[in-house]
Amino acid sequence: MSARYSWGGDEFVFVELAEDMSLQANFKAVAITNLLRSERPDGILEICPANASYQVRYDPDVLDPHALMAQLTELETRVGDALGVTLDCRVVEIPVLYQDPWTTETLMRFRDRHQDPEATDIEYAARINGYAGVDEFIAAHSGSPWFTSMVGFVAGLPFKYQMVPRDRQIVVPKYLRPRTDTPKQTVGYGGCFSCIYSVRGAGGYQMFGITPAPIYDPTQTKPDFTEHMVFMRPGDMVKFRGIDRDEYDQLHAAAEAGEYRITARPVAFDLQPFLDDPDGYNKRLLEVLA
Repeated sequence: MSARYSWGGDEFVFVELAEDMSLQANFKAVAITNLLRSERPDGILEICPANASYQVRYDPDVLDPHALMAQLTELETRVGDALGVTLDCRVVEIPVLYQDPWTTETLMRFRDRHQDPEATDIEYAARINGYAGVDEFIAAHSGSPWFTSMVGFVAGLPFKYQMVPRDRQIVVPKYLRPRTDTPKQTVGYGGCFSCIYSVRGAGGYQMFGITPAPIYDPTQTKPDFTEHMVFMRPGDMVKFRGIDRDEYDQLHAAAEAGEYRITARPVAFDLQPFLDDPDGYNKRLLEVLA
């Protein structure tokens, strides 16, 4: 579909690039907003990329709305279908304790809001996606990288889209009714998106595990947050790595002491080679973590 441009009052422009989520639609949103950020005209206040869209907040007393609209449509033309665009990204490794005691205790308190009150969230997800069991499901969830499509909902929370062909996508519905509690740094899942809850609070995504890696630090006292209180960026490619309880406790203690660093490596990501050979491209991509 052609992009749909909409005014939001006097200060916002909303641009819908596609009606359904795809890696190509999101790649296009990230590419356009990266260009807008690098060429930022006076009067741009906020740039917010999302899964298949983006929004811009501007000051109409500084920047003429129609001049902004012309620039956005010109950026869309330059990016085109995004197949020839290369993005400077990061490959990020996130350790996960799957089926941890904290999210398990929480989800068991809210079974009355779940599609399958007799199963845990990860057991339910494994069953409806056709996996033989939880171990096979975890292997699929952690076996390929996830493209960070947007950061938001609450401060620092990343949404991640699995970098596999559509017929291999894990799809799990959200809870029938939201929970009133979710542990901080829960690895969750809703629809086709994985996420990491940056803070404790309400939520409706299925809960699969927890990470010891802090991704949000408003005090900016931890070593990964000297430049920004939010760690994840749109375009980050996350590789989940399953860990046991002993390693979780060790890494959590290091994080609490301000000594833990998330493993992140810079890479250039090209969409067309990935679409041509997703598994081969992912294998080469993840070699930077070795």
